[in-house]
Amino acid sequence: MNELHFLNIRKRFRLNTILDGLELSLCAGRCTLLTGDNGAGKTTLLRILGGFEKPDNFQVDTGFCVLNWRQYRKTLQGSVLYLHQQPYMFEGSVRANLAYALPHALPKSEQVERIRMALHWGGLERIADAPAKQLSGGECQRVALARAWLRQPGILLLDEPTANMDKEARLRTVSLLRQLRDEGKTLLIASHDPDYFSSLVNDHLHLHTGKLQAVTGAPQFANIMPLHHAAT
Repeated sequence: MNELHFLNIRKRFRLNTILDGLELSLCAGRCTLLTGDNGAGKTTLLRILGGFEKPDNFQVDTGFCVLNWRQYRKTLQGSVLYLHQQPYMFEGSVRANLAYALPHALPKSEQVERIRMALHWGGLERIADAPAKQLSGGECQRVALARAWLRQPGILLLDEPTANMDKEARLRTVSLLRQLRDEGKTLLIASHDPDYFSSLVNDHLHLHTGKLQAVTGAPQFANIMPLHHAAT
């Protein structure tokens, strides 16, 4: 699907409205940055889009039909991948962790070749046989991205993918994300650090008081406006 239009996304926790009728569009080959204060609802939105958090209201227009959340979750399962800020690493080596992303029915020789390609893609050859549980945060994120590369989802939802990384690790991670975008993947990145993604982002949305606002201009000179004004 080249473009998805999400409509009227609502989520309340008790008396607190977190998401108040949000609308956004995600397009193939584009990266959207999502910013907002702590507690604004960025992670909640990503979890709803990833199928992990049930919204109070939700519609998505695929261009062919309009789906509710349950239909969306069932129809697009496998096409949408949510990556947590601290990706889970299974017991065993990096190589073994990558194998979890492959179908069990795949011939062994093809599994070996695909894992070799993923290790090369993620710059992970040097740590291929290292225990995944002992990796740094930046290395874990690269393993998670390499697993995503193997699975080939259409949409990647990333929650603070460069949090607690040094400069070198951030640059490596952003480079991998750029490759995914350039391969035609749809990226939605939630982050407190928009400057890190300035060379990658096509669209910037800010979540405030349950509403999305379009952000224009370079990060250091950004202007925030209501989303419905962005197209005028």
